[in-house]
Amino acid sequence: MGNRQEIGVLPPEADLARADSLAREIFSDIANKWSLLIIEFLGLRTMRFNELRREVGGISHKVLAQNLRTLERNGLVERTVHPTVPPSVDYSLTDAGQALRTVVDGMCDWTQTYLGHIEDSRTRFPS
Repeated sequence: MGNRQEIGVLPPEADLARADSLAREIFSDIANKWSLLIIEFLGLRTMRFNELRREVGGISHKVLAQNLRTLERNGLVERTVHPTVPPSVDYSLTDAGQALRTVVDGMCDWTQTYLGHIEDSRTRFPS
């Protein structure tokens, strides 16, 4: 998605419909509290599975494994297996994952900036 000026500079072979569909799919994959927390913690440093699980807090083994697989599938997390006995596995953010973390941090900054406004609005529209 983009404005007309942005779209105008894209190469003719750019498949905007495919890119839009992929963006929606990725956003759906990461739009949960666990994925955002995983991205945030892995942005600090490379971690092993159990270390990440302790840092995230409250996430089950199964849910962490599912989220890591999804993030890896989308090219946001890299899984490195070290040839030790037993095998040691590290997780880290890829360059794309680091770039997404910057976006997520921006969203968190936005939330902090407008927290009072959001809370005021929510009190006027109870759910």
